[in-house]
Amino acid sequence: MGSSAHSATRLRERLGSAVFTRVAGPAGAENRARIHGTPGPRWFGPERPIRTVHGDASMFIGGLRALLLQSLHPLAMAAVDAHSGFRGDPWGRLQRTSTFLAVTTYGTAEHAQEAVDRVRAVHHRVRGTTSSGEPYHAADPHLLGWVHVAEVESFLLAHQRFGAEPLDAAGYDGYVRDMARVAEALGVADPPRDTKELSARLAAYRCELRPTEEARAAARFILLHPPLPWAARAPYAVLAANSVATLPRWARTSLRLPQLPRFGEACVAPTGRALTTAIRWAMTPPPRPPA
Repeated sequence: MGSSAHSATRLRERLGSAVFTRVAGPAGAENRARIHGTPGPRWFGPERPIRTVHGDASMFIGGLRALLLQSLHPLAMAAVDAHSGFRGDPWGRLQRTSTFLAVTTYGTAEHAQEAVDRVRAVHHRVRGTTSSGEPYHAADPHLLGWVHVAEVESFLLAHQRFGAEPLDAAGYDGYVRDMARVAEALGVADPPRDTKELSARLAAYRCELRPTEEARAAARFILLHPPLPWAARAPYAVLAANSVATLPRWARTSLRLPQLPRFGEACVAPTGRALTTAIRWAMTPPPRPPA
């Protein structure tokens, strides 16, 4: 191997390790071995669309978009603001979420159910009232349904725009159907099972959505003040800009986020594709040299 190739490999390993550790946490390697290495039946086989979507770097943009969109339901935002600790430990929350997605997508059926049971136990304890006096309970199937459809649409849309191998219409219907399996286990009542039902369900929640000061403060924290070293701020800004650009205009207006002209949005998308390509390169192990 030449020196340039060796340097590229080392750079790839360093970048991949840094991203993986940040997203998966200090126990990431151990969890990955357990998730992929434990024998047994899985909820989803290797051919399922959920594995294609969740294994792609577009999830970084989709995840940020989901957080912003979910915050526009005042009951969901109140629960997150009061109980999740996302400001004090945002990386811990991200790591727990990414581990849950990995276990339910790739892990054994037994481990997936255990992960769901832990989340349901947490949801059962999370209850309170908003600043305007509205009661909320994180285990409410209707509220869980909003969190679910906002997440599914965000992951799906990000994969359509930035995924290495976008799926066809039947594939994305399959992704929605796969995610419905997880949603039902979490307590969502009758989750959508194809993209048409997903769009209809999102529209049905529209009348319940409104901006709150908590939602706008969360958006400012997520987009402008992430707890990152300076070296990571520029690539994060690209992820943030693309997550905002993929939101519907009414959501951007509600959160007081920048409104780009059409040509501006067209200029942002290539930066998202370039960055997700770079993340994908960093996190994919280089091919082994022939023996």
